[in-house]
Formats: sequence, structure tokens, C-alpha cells
Amino acid sequence: MQYPAPIAHLIDSYMKLPGIGEKTATRLAFYTLDMPDEDVHSFSTALKEVKEKLHRCSICGNITEKDPCTICSNPERDQSTIMVVEQPKDVMAFEDMGEYNGLYHVLHGVLSPMDGIGPEEINIKSLIVRLQKQDRVKEVILALNSTPEGESTAMYISKLIKPSGIKVTRLAAGLAVGSDIEYANSITLKRAVQGRTSI
Repeated sequence: MQYPAPIAHLIDSYMKLPGIGEKTATRLAFYTLDMPDEDVHSFSTALKEVKEKLHRCSICGNITEKDPCTICSNPERDQSTIMVVEQPKDVMAFEDMGEYNGLYHVLHGVLSPMDGIGPEEINIKSLIVRLQKQDRVKEVILALNSTPEGESTAMYISKLIKPSGIKVTRLAAGLAVGSDIEYANSITLKRAVQGRTSI
């Protein structure tokens, strides 16, 4: 059976979201059809606003309504440390933790030659320019995911920064609480040994 054009278009739209297949998209489309008009209007307004009102901070690349963002424009933040993350949602995770008070730099991706993503496709160049302009920065923390792409991106950025004399560090990573050593992969074990602490 062929769906009416508006519902078919909505199904196609939902399928563009990550992790949403045809069955889930169809279920969401019919759920949307049954929603009260005011909820649908509110939902569509939220979608439009997120595209129209949010943009990247000209300094760190995080999503923001005003430029520069509230983190970059806050003089109370530690200006000597920049944490490099993959996505804006990573900034939110560290801010929710409440333990870090430095600045951020959002790459909006990682290097992935297989997918055609090189240094020019992510926010690396502006990081290097930023470090050249801000002589107060003493440490860059590479807080990238422990994936092959994240690791290669960290190595690439580290090689670019080290000649400047700025300290480059990685987040400690290793075995999760309650995990078995025998099931850990070699990268996890290597990071666990390298990040060991005294007791």
C-alpha cells in the first residue's frame, strides 16, 4: 500500500535521523499524525529554531546563540587550558560533570580518510590559529573518543601543537569499574597501564 504523499514525506524525513529505519520512521510519522496540533506546531518551531538561532562560536566552535559563547566570554574560566572535543554534546557532558573550568575547542568530527574527512573538513586549523594568538594557553587536553579515528586525530593534533611548547595531554582511560581484564581490547589495556596511579 502506498501512503499519501504527506505521510510518505514525513517517513522519509524521519529516516534521515541516525538509527531510524523504515519501521521506526513509519511509527513516528503516524504518532506525529495523532499528536495535538499545538504539540506538532511546538515541535516544528523547535526544529526551525535550532537551525535558525544556533551557530558556531567564532572562537571555540561550540554551538551558541550569541558570539562568542558564554564559556569563551567568561573571564572566570581558566584561560590556560583548552580541552579539545569531537562534538558540542561532549562540551555539555563535561560541563554537567562540573569538574573542569577551562576552555574548549570543538572539532565537529574526527579524521577519517576512508570517509573523505581530512584536516580541512574539521575544526583543526582554527585551533592552531587560536593557540598562536592566545599566549596564555599552557595545556591542551585532547578529550577524543578512544576509537581508531579519535586516536589518529589526537596524534595528528599533538604533532601540530608540540613544536609550540604547549603541553599536550590525553584523558586517562582504561578499564571500567567491574570489567574483566580478559575481555578488554589491547588499546584499553595499554591506556590503563599508561594512566596508572599510585595507591
